[in-house]
Amino acid sequence: MNTIDDNAREIAGLALQRLEGSKARRVMVAIAGAPGSGKSTIAERVVDALNAGEGVSAALFPMDGFHYDDAVLEEMNRRPFKGAIDTFDAHGLHHMLERLKANQDDVVAVPVFDRAIEIARAGGRLIPQSVDIIVCEGNYLLAGQSPWDRLKPIFDLTVFVDVDEDDLRARLRDRWRSFGLGEGEINRKVEENDLPNGRFITSTSTEPDLRIGNPGSTPAS
Repeated sequence: MNTIDDNAREIAGLALQRLEGSKARRVMVAIAGAPGSGKSTIAERVVDALNAGEGVSAALFPMDGFHYDDAVLEEMNRRPFKGAIDTFDAHGLHHMLERLKANQDDVVAVPVFDRAIEIARAGGRLIPQSVDIIVCEGNYLLAGQSPWDRLKPIFDLTVFVDVDEDDLRARLRDRWRSFGLGEGEINRKVEENDLPNGRFITSTSTEPDLRIGNPGSTPAS
């Protein structure tokens, strides 16, 4: 069974192949998966592996920065279900991905989700024009329904992280426990939101270029 670093090296190698055939065009990589699948950790390792090589620059772009604000979710009566597909700005994400792909600006400021305060910070990360490969990670990058189905064609390489539900449950419980939540709230978040979202993601995502497993005790992401 491949380790997380094995998976990261394989994805990095495929990304480099896409770059070699891109005629100097920026390459976009999508890594999707359920909450707790470890996709964030894998994406970070892919970026590290790419930046460790010579002559290539890579950057990370998480889709979580496109969460609707809690005030908006309150108006929608959807705050308890934050993380579901309808609690993200799909159109804003699509336009940002198109902008990053076009690579016409000297630098692009992207939002970053701060899990400690459960809020997206505008301009939380800068991606300069010199970046060759952008690794985007998120739950719904391969979603097949409109308007999410507009995202996949933007990517040059798509990856889905498959993880057993029991592993997901354990990782998600550990995630919320690390934020100091009580067992009752952890049960609600995991069983009523995270795992249903995970099942939805697994069953409705379109087929990727590459499927990888990620068993064991990888931190939830």
